[in-house]
Amino acid sequence: MLKSYLKTAFRFLVKNKTYSFINIFGLAVGTLCCLYILLYVQDQYSYDKQHKDVRDIYRITTLLDVSGDRHNNASASPPIAPTLKHDFAEVEQFTRVVPMLGIGKSLLKYKDKSFYEKDEVYVDSTFFDVFNYHFDNGNPANALLQPYSVVLLKPVAEKLFGKDDPTGKLITIDNGYGTYDFKVTAVVDESLGKSHLQAAMFITMNSGGFGEYTLKNTMWAGNNYAYSYIKLRPDANAADFEKKLPAFLIKYGQEQLKRLGIKKVLHLQPVTSIHTTPGYEIEASKTVSSSFLSILIIIAVLIQVIACINFMNLSTARASKRAKEVGVRKVIGAERKDLVRQFLGESFLLSLIGVLIALPLLIVVLPYLNQITHADIQTSFLKDYQVWLMLAGLVIVTGFVAGSYPAFYLSAFMAIKVIKGNFTSHVSAAGIRRSLVVFQFVLSIVLITGIIIIYSQLNYIKNKDLGFDKSQKLVFSFYTGDAQKQMTALSTDLQRLPEVKFVSMSDNYLSQFVPRDHGVYPAGGSMPTAIDAQNIQTDEFFVKANGIKIISGRDFRLNDSGKVLINETLAKRLGLNPQTAIGTRLYTQYLPDPVTFVEVAGVMKDFNYNSLHGEVKPFMFQYDKDKGDFGNMIVSVNTTNYKNLLGKMEAIWQKHLAGVPFEYVFLDDEVQKQYETEITLGNIINSFTLMAIIISCLGLFGLSAFSAEQRSKEIGIRKVLGASVTGITALLSKDFIKLIVVAFVIATPIAWWAMDKWLQAFAYRIPISWWMFAVAGVLSVLIALLTVSFQAIRAAVANPVRALKAE
Repeated sequence: MLKSYLKTAFRFLVKNKTYSFINIFGLAVGTLCCLYILLYVQDQYSYDKQHKDVRDIYRITTLLDVSGDRHNNASASPPIAPTLKHDFAEVEQFTRVVPMLGIGKSLLKYKDKSFYEKDEVYVDSTFFDVFNYHFDNGNPANALLQPYSVVLLKPVAEKLFGKDDPTGKLITIDNGYGTYDFKVTAVVDESLGKSHLQAAMFITMNSGGFGEYTLKNTMWAGNNYAYSYIKLRPDANAADFEKKLPAFLIKYGQEQLKRLGIKKVLHLQPVTSIHTTPGYEIEASKTVSSSFLSILIIIAVLIQVIACINFMNLSTARASKRAKEVGVRKVIGAERKDLVRQFLGESFLLSLIGVLIALPLLIVVLPYLNQITHADIQTSFLKDYQVWLMLAGLVIVTGFVAGSYPAFYLSAFMAIKVIKGNFTSHVSAAGIRRSLVVFQFVLSIVLITGIIIIYSQLNYIKNKDLGFDKSQKLVFSFYTGDAQKQMTALSTDLQRLPEVKFVSMSDNYLSQFVPRDHGVYPAGGSMPTAIDAQNIQTDEFFVKANGIKIISGRDFRLNDSGKVLINETLAKRLGLNPQTAIGTRLYTQYLPDPVTFVEVAGVMKDFNYNSLHGEVKPFMFQYDKDKGDFGNMIVSVNTTNYKNLLGKMEAIWQKHLAGVPFEYVFLDDEVQKQYETEITLGNIINSFTLMAIIISCLGLFGLSAFSAEQRSKEIGIRKVLGASVTGITALLSKDFIKLIVVAFVIATPIAWWAMDKWLQAFAYRIPISWWMFAVAGVLSVLIALLTVSFQAIRAAVANPVRALKAE
């Protein structure tokens, strides 16, 4: 019986090549898109799953309220985690991860090898008690016990030592904190799984410098820079434990919090949710939104549904081709359940063929898809049994969804009627086909509208006046103390180039996260009423180099010690009139240090120093004549001939910094990087919408061909009576265009609601306008017309004699 079913199915596929191609190609493309998206989502949710007892590991996050300014930090004050371990039996272990704040990269040296490396972190000796890594060399039990020990990630170790065993060898790490020798105690890799901690080197905390400062830190209110983790005992309840944190914080930090006017709440975040939970101001690595992943899953399902709809529509539309087969089978004794099994089997067969075609196609286009999504999915996914289970599930679900309606529809034919040829009056099937076509194009129109609005918002971001000039700016970073000592001499020589307008030095540059902040208050105020202001330390050229406008007062001058430039928002929050704030002293005090003050030299027009996701916050520049923490140089130029200019700059660079890599970035590129998630979403929706439209058009093409075939005699009569090609084409097309119009009416409110929700993530956003929906509707109509008109014109120019000769 099975052999007979397979033979019948194969013959039908071979005989109806167009039908077979549309279904198989549609299912293959749909399966390819669906499978890749599922692999991508699975990859994003796989972070940190490899750690032992991972359900008991939590990160301590901090919600701060500083004079009405709320800060949601992924980090906490240094003493919190170890004190939790000391005070509560529920805490089995703790560890902290401290990034090297203000250090972009470190220079690593071993014998004659040296190179820059980023993502080095200080960790407690308990780090590998909480987090699991695969050790290529060394022992996790003692890797971080001794001072000045370092554990290297495998790629870093291979760059320094090749294939040699590096354990026990000394390397030199040179950065803004100084130059120190470290003993390599272990080499690890991420073969067990991906981690949200994107670290290249783990340096033990008791190694002097910032690590030692963290160990001795007793701040409970401020200094929220340490990523702090606890591992609870298996019998502990995280929700109940979190309820104890307010009393714990009051016990140790009440006095500091009250003195500084800070409200602070601690929360526990499951470590497995870190990678898929954005929204923290200070994050260890790039995150992805779970809502974004949900959107991708929806897109994957919808693309597969569109391919299934093609199968359902074409199967029911071509019922006449198989009606007599059904009748004959019933006459010779086949029951309805036998026919249902046969047609479902054919559907599963097509679905399986689609998957078998999709797999090699996916391997071919995998690099392109990874480029779109910024992912690194490898062909090794084929070794994962879960992927094969996913594929089996995809075949079964797709086969059942696509084949269920046609199977029950075709098997319901009455044997006598279909043998006599009476099988054309199935109004409900035609209605369902029209509904499914409408559904397909509702999805397509929603996706097209999404593309238009996403790219409109990204274009708005790209061209919005940020309040500073991001164009024609080069940024150079200096990572070591020796390199930073050469900045002044390098700046002097660069300023002599005719293409250079300004050269400025600072501890940071615009578009980057600003780690420095402290509370300030005018005379008569106090720390509890202080306004928290982020700040960048600069020289006298920073404002000019970045094209920032000063609305009152003056810019920095040489040796302007103790002076600050504040933005309008900070002036207003302090209760100052921006026009008369000049000369105002702003005070701050963090005990046991005495009260200090700075003086306002000028007020700047508000500018978006960070992304447009958030409103402008209180901000200031502080003049630093000593340039002690300066590690960045911003060069404003007046030429677009960068090849020639960079050649001159490199020659000057080598004069002062021979042997140091000549590295630079463009400021406008750095600004654009703040919107990588939105750009990735736009690229993904753009690519997969194209696939959805292609699959929809294939189905429409098949239905239009069937429609033209069914109405061939009608067309022949109309031609004999004098109908024109244009008239017949319009006749055959209008029914489909009506369906597109209905789809547009349904899709518009859905698209408006979805994109309005998406735009809420931006503090500065475009208004949703009518033309966006109009363009999507017109494009859909044009796509449908191009698809349908081919078959309509073909039918209209056909010889009417061939259609009528049977009569």
